[in-house]
Amino acid sequence: MEKRLVYLDHNATTPLHPEVKKTMREAMEVFGNPSSLHEFGRLARTLIESSRRGTALFINAVPEDLVFVGSGSEANNTILSIFSCCATRHCSCHSPMRTRMITTKIEHPCVLEASRCLAERGMTVDYLEVDGYGRINIDQLKDMLKAGGVGIVSVMMANNEIGTVQDIKAITGLVHAHGALMHTDAVQAVGKLPVDVKDLDVDFLSLSGHKIYGPKGIGAMYIKKGTPFCPFIRGGHQEQGRRAGTENTIGIAGLETAIEMRSLEMAAEAERLKGLKKILRDGIIQDIPDIRFNGHLENSLPGTLNVSFAGAEGEAILLYLDLEGIAVSTGSACASGSLDPSHVLLACGLPAEQAHSSIRISMGRDTTVEEVAYFLRVMPQVIKRIRGMSSAYGSAK
Repeated sequence: MEKRLVYLDHNATTPLHPEVKKTMREAMEVFGNPSSLHEFGRLARTLIESSRRGTALFINAVPEDLVFVGSGSEANNTILSIFSCCATRHCSCHSPMRTRMITTKIEHPCVLEASRCLAERGMTVDYLEVDGYGRINIDQLKDMLKAGGVGIVSVMMANNEIGTVQDIKAITGLVHAHGALMHTDAVQAVGKLPVDVKDLDVDFLSLSGHKIYGPKGIGAMYIKKGTPFCPFIRGGHQEQGRRAGTENTIGIAGLETAIEMRSLEMAAEAERLKGLKKILRDGIIQDIPDIRFNGHLENSLPGTLNVSFAGAEGEAILLYLDLEGIAVSTGSACASGSLDPSHVLLACGLPAEQAHSSIRISMGRDTTVEEVAYFLRVMPQVIKRIRGMSSAYGSAK
């Protein structure tokens, strides 16, 4: 069988859209500092404000509520630092009785690490449980909110490992009913699912360029008008004083085109990926025994499939597939250096051994039926080979 190169790790990052490449090449000629008042600076400022309008329109926000940052992780850390600043009375918008935060056990590492940092500073951080599909426990959220003192709730819209999508609108309604602020990490959702900040009514939202065929090093955060805000990076008046540092003009221009392409391609792509996902799922069921699919079957990202293969280490599967030219992941790219089992799968109730035997397949705009067929030809052989080397699996059978 001829070896092919097949990229099935789009949740980690995506290739630049051809139109984005063209835009960024053109933007390289616009070198002025956007804060300068001369023509060179004004040209750069024009690119930035055009992108702000286009990105805001895509999520039904007003341009003034959008702040460009360096990444989704920066956006998440900035938003959570606001809570720390306010709760510890370091700014005029503090609410001294609200020193509690609620998040979930399946958030991206940047949110979990920031939450742990807040706890070390004296904040109270409560973690919501999830069910076997990765959906939060709404009754537990209600109880936590009723206890009082909650300043902010952070729940990701779509999970990066298992693809499960939360009902952010319903969650936000509960959060606001108890006087708290609502943040959603929508890095995996924006550009894959319709996202409307006015309909969701969230106070904060994070997004990232490189997850939607845009450049790395650029993200944005939505901050609803009137919401308390303390800058995380200080030292300049950029972004209306909300994020110091000369703007990444080339990246911001690339983000605009990535967003524009998403508005044109997202709906049709989602339907196509759902079809490929069904082919992939049915093929795995047909040819490989002792498997488990993780995440919600219906309420999930259209191109994401997480599978556990009994008797096969996820890292071994990844490496054997890589030898065949196929790129997948064992979980979050930001946690790939860890040998610990996925915190997401453990939170969903999987035993550590089963969590260790899982891989994430995430498809994108360039994924073809032929690539999925190639994966389905290779995968049974890989699993059979790994299981054949596992005495534990053999004895269990």
